[in-house]
Amino acid sequence: MAKSNSNLCAVVLLISILIVAASAGSFYDDMDISFGGERAKILNGGQDLSLSLDQYSGSGFQSKHEYLFGRFDMQLKLVPGNSAGTVTTFYLSSQGAGHDEIDFEFLGNSTGNPYTIHTNVYSQGKGNKEQQFHLWFDPTAAFHTYTILSSQGAGHDEIDFEFLGNSTGNPYTIHTNVYSQGKGNKEQQFHLWFDPTAAFHTYTIVWNSLRIIFLIDNIPVRVFNNNDAAGVPFPKSQPMRVYASLWNADDWATQGGRVKTDWTNAPFTALYRKFNANAKKVGPNSVSTSSINDNQSWSTQGLDAAGRNRIRWVQTKHMIYNYCNDRKRFPNGISAECKTSRFL
Repeated sequence: MAKSNSNLCAVVLLISILIVAASAGSFYDDMDISFGGERAKILNGGQDLSLSLDQYSGSGFQSKHEYLFGRFDMQLKLVPGNSAGTVTTFYLSSQGAGHDEIDFEFLGNSTGNPYTIHTNVYSQGKGNKEQQFHLWFDPTAAFHTYTILSSQGAGHDEIDFEFLGNSTGNPYTIHTNVYSQGKGNKEQQFHLWFDPTAAFHTYTIVWNSLRIIFLIDNIPVRVFNNNDAAGVPFPKSQPMRVYASLWNADDWATQGGRVKTDWTNAPFTALYRKFNANAKKVGPNSVSTSSINDNQSWSTQGLDAAGRNRIRWVQTKHMIYNYCNDRKRFPNGISAECKTSRFL
């Protein structure tokens, strides 16, 4: 009997270890800083990540892996106080075919030796046009202006959570959108029922072949169904990475651009933690790789009766914009999915 109990304890311990291993994540393991340099900081041994924005630059990060369908959770604590003009994001995006890009890359060197400025040009996805330079000044002694351009590529897919800051005392606007084959214009916006700067909250994107579900603290706020049959493009074939960023958009983000960023409040900081991708990773040759998370509930997830009641409450009480109702913007008629799906 003692041996049986010992074996049982060992099995329970093994299961517990596997559950922890499956659920634990590290920003060091999962993400790369994509821009902003030291404005993006991984903290607490990889458990937390902060993004900052000042008058010179924002910051951002992206996942090391690409995914084709899955459930993506991130906890965020948004910029507090006067956040007017700022945009904090959490989204999925593909690169798209044939992207164009114009690069500045700054290659460091040992003390006393010059930086190398590496430039390249990509057109329709093809590069190999490198030129390199040594500068005629010390790029570390003062600020200098460098211009970088890039395109997303024709026909890219994207699923967006964007958090539009506001002046003190006024609510954030949660901006959602879906792009497929390079076409968006599927915006819905919401005001939250809580203060997103006071504590962390969980924002989730569920993406499967049937639908996309946006959730906040596991409450569905939006569903975008696959209406390919009605001629509405749906993102279903391009792998996507996870992205997040904090940047200045005071030309449009707050009250249509009427309220500008107050740089006396800089740096602005947003906090991220507890990222989890229960999703199908896509390997380097665009072949799905096996994962302990494959074939989970997200692959067919929809809304049950409780979910339908919750989304009805959100869209009745907290939605402030729905592209399906904007006939002034779309005088030639609303999109086909607006006529066929109740919970967009």
